[in-house]
Amino acid sequence: MSTPCSSRRRTTMSLLATPLCLAAFPALGAGGRQADITAHGAVPDDRTVNTGAIQKTIDTLASSGGGTVVVPRGVFVSGALFFKPQVNLHLARGAVLKCSTDLTHFPAGRTRIEGHFAPHFNPALINANGCDHFRISGEGTLDGAGRPIWDQFWKLRNAARDPGNFPNINVPRARLALIERSRGVIVEGVTFKDSQFWNLHLYRCQDVLVKNARFVVPDDYQQAPSTDGIDLDSCQRVTIDGCYFSVTDDCIAAKGSKGPFALDDKDSPPVVDIRVRNCEFRRGHSVMTLGSEATLVRDVLVEDCRVTGQVLNVAVLKLRPDTPQHYENIHLRNLTLDSPRGAIVSVQPWTQYVDLKGAPPPKSIVRNLSLVGIKGRYGGFGKIAPNPGQTEISDIVFRDIALTLADARPDITGASGVRLENVVVNGKQVTL
Repeated sequence: MSTPCSSRRRTTMSLLATPLCLAAFPALGAGGRQADITAHGAVPDDRTVNTGAIQKTIDTLASSGGGTVVVPRGVFVSGALFFKPQVNLHLARGAVLKCSTDLTHFPAGRTRIEGHFAPHFNPALINANGCDHFRISGEGTLDGAGRPIWDQFWKLRNAARDPGNFPNINVPRARLALIERSRGVIVEGVTFKDSQFWNLHLYRCQDVLVKNARFVVPDDYQQAPSTDGIDLDSCQRVTIDGCYFSVTDDCIAAKGSKGPFALDDKDSPPVVDIRVRNCEFRRGHSVMTLGSEATLVRDVLVEDCRVTGQVLNVAVLKLRPDTPQHYENIHLRNLTLDSPRGAIVSVQPWTQYVDLKGAPPPKSIVRNLSLVGIKGRYGGFGKIAPNPGQTEISDIVFRDIALTLADARPDITGASGVRLENVVVNGKQVTL
């Protein structure tokens, strides 16, 4: 008899031992009618903006008890679409649902972004709020058409008085999907391509499965800004299985709130029980990042994954000097690395945007971080260091590691309970 999701003990042991609670996910394809968007006037000419026709398909299904919106083969341009409960999305093989680059088709309003609710920012291409068991499925593509938007971002940022502190949301941009306040969500098989901003943003979702999806930007674009693969914003019980990431920002990021009063933010519950497995990470800033907006993150397991190409870091725990943070039970195991550069772990201050709002510097905790069963080649161990006087770092384990590294020296300061067990680098045993 399977254990109900709600009965999981939030401990390291439960995370490592508890199987995915499949009862939270009704079988794919169960029930409901299907409606082809072309039946409501959508035109696959890579030019016509089909927002009205596709939204009509959604609304018609919603009014008749639900079903699945089907995008057939072809390139359909659209603005922001708003899904209703019991209405799903299926992208057939060869189907492309493509963002308009005219941002008037994404009318700005109040939306969750970067750890708060921005009063005036663009919605996503796919928006689903309060849609339990919402599904995005198929072998088709969500295309952000991001290149001209990225070019505009860099033009404005480079012209700014202080480019290093140029806010990401200063430039109108659309995410590919924002799913919020929903349970039992499934995203399966779909390619997320060239997003103008984040690809898949999950906010306050529970019991989510993202399976066999792809998140990509062009190899010839050096830095497509803010193209995170998956952002887990205040979510619980999420499994990411068999996915492929080739982006130029964080592949997966745990997010929440920020600032000295973040613990009082009732809109940002902890990120808990995250499992990432059987994935390939080819390009990006990191495999798994905690932050930059994050307060409470615990019970994260990344296992049985491959890291290739140009992934700059494996595990990144960003320590904001203006935010009280608690990162606990973060585990990476059975990873194969194949890259000439990058850091295995980065736990250190992150100071790009800091605002203490007149409050004293808050305290933070990093506890029980492990990297076990890591093999292959990479750049170096990386760095573990606190915000001086603010961060307590303890119980860090490196075990059963066999790597070829350009920099074999662990750079660890201000941490207690650090253990290296059976760590072999460049053919030699490594000790502290």
